[in-house]
Amino acid sequence: MTDVPQTDGKNLVELLDMLKPIPEPEPISMFPATEGWIWLGLALLAALGLAGRWGWRKWQANAYRRAALAELDTSRNNPAAVAAILRRAALVAYPRRRVAPLTGPVWTRFLEETCEGADFGGAAGAALAEAPYRGGAAASPELTEQARHWLKKHRAEAPA
Repeated sequence: MTDVPQTDGKNLVELLDMLKPIPEPEPISMFPATEGWIWLGLALLAALGLAGRWGWRKWQANAYRRAALAELDTSRNNPAAVAAILRRAALVAYPRRRVAPLTGPVWTRFLEETCEGADFGGAAGAALAEAPYRGGAAASPELTEQARHWLKKHRAEAPA
């Protein structure tokens, strides 16, 4: 015969009430189980901090570019204003002794050498070279576009 548990005349509901509840598992800790994960997390935080610092410094170092581009937008293609904006930006990006004495074709060659794709030859270069010395020069959209390209793309010299 089979062993049948004795119910002592209790009904199903009373039997279910006699069951003990299932014990709940321990809460899972959010703390890493091994030391390696802690070190990896700290290294990741340090890398993120360094990347943020690098980005902040780069953003600050390019403040002169943003200011020059904003001023270029208000220049109304005036060659004298564009020439002054380029000169000020170059004085920030390069040593004064290297930029200050440059004029005419030497100045335009410097701009072309410090920015890949810049072309200050032709009408743009002539307008740039003559604008500071000639009052009321005609508007030069070509010069403004070349100046915008130079301001965005030139390679600034690292500070010594």
